[in-house]
Amino acid sequence: MNQLQLFLPCAAGVEDYLATEVLRITELPPGCITKQRGGVAVRTGFAHAMLLNLYSRLAQRVLVLLSYTEYRSEQDLYRAASEVTWERWFTPRESIKVEITAQHSPLNSLNFAALKIKDAVCDRFRTVANGVRPDVNTQWPDVRIYAHLTTDSCSLYIDTSGEPLFKRGWRVDKGDAPLKETLAAAMIAASGWLDGEGDLQPLYDPCCGSGTILIEAAQMACNMPAGGQRRFAFEKYLPFRKADWDAMKQEAADAVVMPDADQKPLLFGSDVAHRMVDFAQRNAERAGVAQVIEFRGGDALQRMPPMDVSQTGGGVMLLNPPYGERIEVAGVARSGRMERAPLHAKQASSPYNDRADSYEDDSGTDEGGDVQQGRFGARELPQTENGGEFFSQLATHWKKNYSGWTAWMLTPDLKLPSKMRLKESRRVPMWNGPIECRLFRFDMVAGSARERSPKPAA
Repeated sequence: MNQLQLFLPCAAGVEDYLATEVLRITELPPGCITKQRGGVAVRTGFAHAMLLNLYSRLAQRVLVLLSYTEYRSEQDLYRAASEVTWERWFTPRESIKVEITAQHSPLNSLNFAALKIKDAVCDRFRTVANGVRPDVNTQWPDVRIYAHLTTDSCSLYIDTSGEPLFKRGWRVDKGDAPLKETLAAAMIAASGWLDGEGDLQPLYDPCCGSGTILIEAAQMACNMPAGGQRRFAFEKYLPFRKADWDAMKQEAADAVVMPDADQKPLLFGSDVAHRMVDFAQRNAERAGVAQVIEFRGGDALQRMPPMDVSQTGGGVMLLNPPYGERIEVAGVARSGRMERAPLHAKQASSPYNDRADSYEDDSGTDEGGDVQQGRFGARELPQTENGGEFFSQLATHWKKNYSGWTAWMLTPDLKLPSKMRLKESRRVPMWNGPIECRLFRFDMVAGSARERSPKPAA
């Protein structure tokens, strides 16, 4: 267990930030880390797998690669899974679930392929455990086994995380389209808000919803571990040593730095729905950062800056604004709930298909071979269908009242800058589940809202 090949899947566009985070958490040399499309591969040991689960804010899971073989048929998959020493990882008392993704696979049925892998795991345990085999649990398995198929190769992984890592354990209250914590953390990383060596600039989310961005930022600023409030699948695995894990958690707890009680907050959030402000406040309390964030109700088109930034070198706005589109995986807008769609063998996906778009559902496939697709419920706008009027008014409000602030906005609307009549200074590609987005940066310059009148003739 001292030399494992880990794979940490992440949202597309986040790979560079995840690689930097992995280096910081593990203190490994850069040569141990390889960036891949949709994730980062790491050569390290089981202890670092535990650390990455505890600290990573950008990874969706921490997977261990146990087998990489070529295949041509389902029987080849059975043979590959039969040769994995599963008994080194768990006992037949633990329940299992096999999930499968594919990229240009020649197989006709992923359902049958997953079934063959499950049979191989159970048959191996029958052989090595005197006829005892693990049960299958598709809802709450103790062990998740992932298979990723390409045209001619099969990779088998065991999941050390359990529930996806965006489920931190503190968000109970949420709205219709909550931003995943992992994507919120990626927005913070891309903005560079925490990168400076001096004092932090004020951070404000004028469309805070249930508070995800601000709570993530507050925990990061206080050096709190992302997974400090939840359990992980590896705690049931045979290589797990409770004493080592307790020491890691204690070290993480000792490193937390909270501001003085009389220190004024630097993180602010507001939302037009007072119900969401209540949700955000309760979530912040569960996350242990309620004292460092100030939440208030108010319309983003009317709220004034939460503090004067003339003495702080500026302020940062970071938001995932509402928009009135519902978008399918293929990128086609429509209204209503997306139905469950079959994951065909030739459908492209990453080694761990985390492209589901509902907060409640984990992504991937069930043993029936269907990708679990929920609804990306948008926060509807009372303005125009595409939110153009809202964004135009928001830009006018910012230019008039938010001089010295930098705004970062995550949106699927690639034409947003023209709607706001603002010139972005940076655009960062990111995916919000199945939705291709951009994180735009806008710099609010003093006097930018005023018409420049011609100079009088001499």
